[in-house]
Amino acid sequence: MDFTVIICTYNRKDNLEPCLEKLSQQQGMDGIDWEVLVVDNNSDDGTAEEIQRLANKLPITINYASETEQGLNYARNTGIRESKGRFFSYVDDDIIVSETWLSSIYETFINNDADAVGGRIHLDPSIELPRWVYSNPELQGFLGFQDLGEEPIRLDGRKNYPYGGNMAFNRRVVEKIGYFNPKLGRKGSGRKRSELFKGAETDYFHRLAAAGDAHIFYDPRAIVYHRVEAFQLEKKYFLTIHYNAGYQEAAHKIEEYGRSLLGVPLFIYPQMARAIYRYIILTITKGANFSFRQKMTVAHFLGVFNGYRNKKQ
Repeated sequence: MDFTVIICTYNRKDNLEPCLEKLSQQQGMDGIDWEVLVVDNNSDDGTAEEIQRLANKLPITINYASETEQGLNYARNTGIRESKGRFFSYVDDDIIVSETWLSSIYETFINNDADAVGGRIHLDPSIELPRWVYSNPELQGFLGFQDLGEEPIRLDGRKNYPYGGNMAFNRRVVEKIGYFNPKLGRKGSGRKRSELFKGAETDYFHRLAAAGDAHIFYDPRAIVYHRVEAFQLEKKYFLTIHYNAGYQEAAHKIEEYGRSLLGVPLFIYPQMARAIYRYIILTITKGANFSFRQKMTVAHFLGVFNGYRNKKQ
């Protein structure tokens, strides 16, 4: 088989029909043998039955796999093992693909002998973003937004790499660097602090880059749209993902630092103090909406602090 589209899902069966319907409308795929594989990550909301209904309804091949170990990367790895395609891609169940999305990605693989391909992720235009997001356009990136411009480019896998909502791989990558790290990434629905972890694909692309001569490409024609959920537009969501990113960074840090206090390296303290001071000054001078991005940085440092402390205990 030429290509597998992998959708990992947990208790969001209502997202599946619009996602799969758009996949069924792909153009330019004549002569290309492809499938959709939906990985059910231990759902209890009737997801399995909904997948079967849609497999019977839609004019594309939809296969089902189950992964009972909770966690996005467990589901991603099951998708790799159960898929048949020479190339495979991941889209989230809240993603709507454009009609030439798949043909664009496939063409980029073939024309560039690519290891990995990604494209644009735009936010669903029907979403009304809060004012504090508009005050900090960078924040859209934390909602999955990615647009690297109008021209196709090669990415280095370190500073620039595809985001998880629109990324695809050559199967040889798995032979080269293995599977996704199941210790990283979202658990469950991502609504609780203990579930909301990002950075799983960052780790994977960094590993691919470290393996040497990684052929990673961005194709601007491969556009998808992210239907952001209401809870993802709350400030708590942004603060939590930054706190957890810091916690995870410290908890998995291999390096040992000689000088520490309460298990936290001494150099963390002045960095955190400067972050807090900058947040206070920005809040006073420019207001809470403008300073919110800096508040996220403070949350990250608090996560780092607690990650080191808990690792020491």
